[in-house]
Amino acid sequence: MLTTLLFLAVLFVAFTNGANANFKGVASLYGSGTASLRRALIWGTATTFAGSIAAMFLAEGMLKKFSAKGIVPLELAVSPEFFSAVAIGTALTSFLATRFGFPVSTTHALVGSLLGAGLAGSGDKVQFGALLTDFIYPLFFAPAVAIICGAVTYLVLRGLGLAPHQRTRLLDVLHYLSTGAASFARGLNDTPKMTALLMVTQSLDLRWSFLAIAVLIVMGGLLDADKVAETLGKKVTAMDPGQGFAASLVTAGLVTAGSLYSLPLSTTHVSVGSLIGIGATTRQIHWRKVGEILFAWVSTVPCGAILAAVAYQVTSRVGH
Repeated sequence: MLTTLLFLAVLFVAFTNGANANFKGVASLYGSGTASLRRALIWGTATTFAGSIAAMFLAEGMLKKFSAKGIVPLELAVSPEFFSAVAIGTALTSFLATRFGFPVSTTHALVGSLLGAGLAGSGDKVQFGALLTDFIYPLFFAPAVAIICGAVTYLVLRGLGLAPHQRTRLLDVLHYLSTGAASFARGLNDTPKMTALLMVTQSLDLRWSFLAIAVLIVMGGLLDADKVAETLGKKVTAMDPGQGFAASLVTAGLVTAGSLYSLPLSTTHVSVGSLIGIGATTRQIHWRKVGEILFAWVSTVPCGAILAAVAYQVTSRVGH
């Protein structure tokens, strides 16, 4: 019973992750007019899927970080009830954000859910020091780094003549490659976070878990990404093809680096951060929409924590 609940809950996380995040790597293609929404989404989803499959072989460090060992007591870290609650809290947080068109971080929702379910199951035994070092610090600094890198990268590319206002054949090729790399890195960074929730049960082969999650990420992106796509592509900042290329290049570089060093970065924060940096440089940024997104970001962790704590009360009763 609990194994089935856990598996279904994690698949729900994967679906909502795809719906909320598959467009993040390719938002600049759509926003700059280089590709239609559907074409950008298909390209982003395909390259995300490739990154998810590559994660089977390259993501051991990320699996260990999200196994919850060292964060909560061992009896919780081997408990299906705990991980079911974490998955439910994460999925509901991402689902609600997607319904409102807010590009929030699945990683933030996961961290909040780990905290909420951990507090519900063990009280003050949650290791806040490890939580800060392994999760909060990388997530906190990533947007600031992305904003700076977005502004600097655009100015450098503009100075070199590699970020023109109009589309060229070379720019289109580079833009598609950079957004594909950003989406690949997202699959590489996000898929093991969700797969780690299934490691507690020995009845599921790890590679089949990776594949199932990768497929649900694809389905979520193709079926339910339109609202978030409009927010990221059109409502954060106006952008031309050169600015879009700069944004995708920054996203690809930072998320790839995070994946290689097992840093649980948020593709959402990096992608939006790079757009904010460029938008601030060009003075085309829509600050009201940025404020709404920032509010959604701030509320993600407590929302995940509350929902996961409530879910733990339910799953712990089911388990007994």
